[in-house]
Amino acid sequence: MKTSLDHSRQTLGRFGALCRERGIPLTVQRRTILELLLQRSDHPTADEIYDAARKLLPDISRTTVYRVLETVVRMGLVRKVSHPGAAVRFDPIPGPHHHLVCGRCDRIFDLDDAASEKIAVKIPKRKDFTIDDYSIYFRGLCAACRNQKKGRDA
Repeated sequence: MKTSLDHSRQTLGRFGALCRERGIPLTVQRRTILELLLQRSDHPTADEIYDAARKLLPDISRTTVYRVLETVVRMGLVRKVSHPGAAVRFDPIPGPHHHLVCGRCDRIFDLDDAASEKIAVKIPKRKDFTIDDYSIYFRGLCAACRNQKKGRDA
């Protein structure tokens, strides 16, 4: 399995190549936003990436961050993940995988379990719809929220 550093380097390389191929300037803002996302494993929202980007690039606009995130999603380098009632989050691992969702704080975690890859899902075929991808979300409480709950119950 690739390390996150290997994945980041490969993704940044692909990003540069895709930008050149599509005639999109590879700006400091675009590279910084993608680097910030690739450094995280917590599936941040666009606003969380914006807050982090402002620390490095104080003049960056929220609109720029949103546009860059949409661009890297369209390029297939990043995946949007969401569940009902929560903000859209961005996943730096675009390939198929499943997630754990905390029902209290709405954080999303990758489910890194080989057994989850073997989950059999019978997907009905429909003539009016083609399925390109799917993800299974397991809901529960993350460790931080469980610990908070224990502290209140004590």
